Amino acid sequence: MEQDEAARVRALGEIAAEFDLDAIRVRTGDTEIEIVRRDPAAHAPGPVVYAAPAVMGAVGAANGAAAPGAEAPSPARGAGANVRKVTAPVVGVFYRAAAPGADPFVEVGSRVQAGDTLCILEAMKLMNEINSEYAGVVSNVLVENGELVSLGQELFWIEP
Repeated sequence: MEQDEAARVRALGEIAAEFDLDAIRVRTGDTEIEIVRRDPAAHAPGPVVYAAPAVMGAVGAANGAAAPGAEAPSPARGAGANVRKVTAPVVGVFYRAAAPGADPFVEVGSRVQAGDTLCILEAMKLMNEINSEYAGVVSNVLVENGELVSLGQELFWIEP
């Protein structure tokens, strides 16, 4: 990382801390810097920094890990032609259920209708219900409960 870029990252981290922001994203040319602060009680202290060319799309793409009990996405299998992908509309923490210990909103094999709640994304201390735009069967859950997700990251596959 160049010295100027490192100084920019430090400055953005200071701004995030000063204004108690959970996340901040800045795009300059082909470079996009996103800083996400996590709860120190739950994670290591300090901001988490992702920097990548903007042409990559979402910063910090899905790591391919499936939620426990979910069918793992296989590069060989991939998403079929009929699969509808539900992606994260915000950067946030992914929750499969409304509360700790509660049943998940959906599991692999669950039949959903358009408008059904699939998960919650916590962003900027707000709980955002993510609803399905599609009717069908959940064929894959691509994120683990409590995982930080990036804007545009795939969360679910739904097949008609």
